[in-house]
Formats: sequence, C-alpha cells, structure tokens
Amino acid sequence: MDDAIRAESIRISGHHGHEVEAYFAQPLGDGPYGGVVVIHHMPGYDEATKEITRRVADHGYFAICPNLYSREGIGLDPVAAAAAARENGGIPDDQLVGDVAAAVAYVRALGRSNGKAGTIGYCSGGRQSLLAACRLDLDAAVDCYGAFVVHEPPVELSLKIAPIVGLVGDLSCPLLGLFGAEDSHPSPEETATLARALEREGKTFEFHTFEGAGHAFFAVDRPMYRPDAATRGWPIIWEFFGRTLR
Repeated sequence: MDDAIRAESIRISGHHGHEVEAYFAQPLGDGPYGGVVVIHHMPGYDEATKEITRRVADHGYFAICPNLYSREGIGLDPVAAAAAARENGGIPDDQLVGDVAAAVAYVRALGRSNGKAGTIGYCSGGRQSLLAACRLDLDAAVDCYGAFVVHEPPVELSLKIAPIVGLVGDLSCPLLGLFGAEDSHPSPEETATLARALEREGKTFEFHTFEGAGHAFFAVDRPMYRPDAATRGWPIIWEFFGRTLR
C-alpha cells in the first residue's frame, strides 16, 4: 500500500466555525505522515490545485486544500467563486488564518500523523502561506511567488490586503521561497527586501530564483508554465519537506 493514495472532498469547520469545503488526499500506508496544507492560487480551488494536492500525498504526506472561496458558495464554479471573492476585496487575512488553522488541526489529529504540519501556496497562496506561518505554530512553509508581501497591491486589483513583511519576526518555522527572475509580483527586488527582513530577524529560510521564469511557472494549465523551472523546483520542495516534516 506504500504507493497508494485516496483523495476526496470533505468538510472542515473553518474560521468562526464556518463550514469549509476541502480536498483531502492521503497515502494509505502505515505512516506516520506529516501534513501539508495546500493554499490555492487566486484563480481558485481548481482542478490544477487538486492535482498538486494529490501529488503531495503521493510523496508521502497528508495533503489538504481548503476551498478559501467556500463562503462564496460550496460547489460553485471556481472561476465564478474567484470573481466573487475579488469583488469583495479578496480573502481577509484573519479568515485565511482561521481556515488554514482548521486544516492544520485536521491533519494533525489523524491517527497516522506524526504531529508535524506545514503549508505551501502559489501566487496569492504564497503570501498566505507566509502569513499563516507568522500567525500559527507550523513546522514548515513554502512560498511560491507570493505577491504583495512587501508592497501594496495595485489599486486596479481592488484587493483589501496589506503587506506582511513586518510580521516576519513572528515566523514560526523554516521558510522556502521559489521565485521567477522575470516576475513583477513579486519582483526580484521585492524578494531581496523580504530576504533582508528575514535575515535581520535571524529566521531560517532559503530562496531560489529561476532564470527564464516569471509568475505562475508551476501552473501546468496556464501560459506562464515553465517546465524547466518547475522540474527543478519540485525536488527542492520535496527535499525541504523531507527535512522539516518527516
């Protein structure tokens, strides 16, 4: 059973007890296993993110992806849910932290858990992965090109979020960052600013910037996908989780 996994939709009690849909994938071996909360990108709780969740489980972790747009409607088309969330200014930070905390509690409570849990997020989820690691007690966090960590979002995006670089003194765990050299949100200058802030706070982190890649280079179903950067990035993620969550 070591190479078998099971994936299914479940419900968890999120921020303020709100019912949140989640996609949960688990290895079927004896374990014990660490847990990874997969935080979806701004386009939403979509097929590509569920594929990533299964991939994490296939590498030997409990993997759970909460639908951050559940309040817009469980079962709603991901594109429509994402549009509705953007109209409301995006996901409030406190709500995000509450939903991630519920997902962390879920995987840590499983019988075959080793008690360790981390996060990985993409795009807006990269920022949220870092945010969760600054507000919760985690064992690892991965930020894949998280935008608006250092600077305010452009006014035209109408997002009601603020930079979180000032929170890094509260980072609870090692941080891995994966970025594109041709990205503008975050730009290499922004990731350098974040690195300096982490260094000042004495935090454990490692950043990797890939030439020839911009934003969303892991997204296999989008034009920004860069196979070379993605295929080099995944082994870095597995090695990091192996050190922090095994």
